[in-house]
Amino acid sequence: MGQMLAGDIRKGATFEYKSGVYTVTDFQHVKPGKGAAFVRTTLKNVVTGQVLSNETFNPTAKLETVDVETKKMTYSYFDGSEFYVFMDDEFNTIELTKDQCEDALNFIKENDVVTVRFLYGKAFSVEPENFVELKVIEADPGVKGNTATNAMKKAKVETGYELQVPMFVNEGETIRIDTRSGEYMSRV
Repeated sequence: MGQMLAGDIRKGATFEYKSGVYTVTDFQHVKPGKGAAFVRTTLKNVVTGQVLSNETFNPTAKLETVDVETKKMTYSYFDGSEFYVFMDDEFNTIELTKDQCEDALNFIKENDVVTVRFLYGKAFSVEPENFVELKVIEADPGVKGNTATNAMKKAKVETGYELQVPMFVNEGETIRIDTRSGEYMSRV
């Protein structure tokens, strides 16, 4: 924990605000013709994901910064009822609920490496690698004669995630997905 001035806000800065911990997703220094300068921000609660847009700060306001720790862990298994279990290199395990790792579940399967984020020593979210390779388990058939390069169809990968893929991608093939956008990148 430390302090920073609001005038030093940058993307990714994380601090305590309104009884939560927020990270800066966007900011703008505003110097109006009249009146005092201020910093306009878009903040995201690191635990709940709630977004606050147009939060303004006096550049000299002091903010209590918070360090969000990250750790590479392996997705071990789902316990069948409520918890997803992750393990680190020393075989320590943590359990997270579906809410805490929901977005990542679209892109991870057992034994995949993920980044787990911690706040005050408590895990609160899971991020998959930026690029993952998953097998297509269902795909609409390609339309014969439709060779338009931008024609897309729906497909489902082994995690249950559905996305648009080019017509030439078939069931059983492995594809690369960008987890930040959830979009198809290439066949593997």
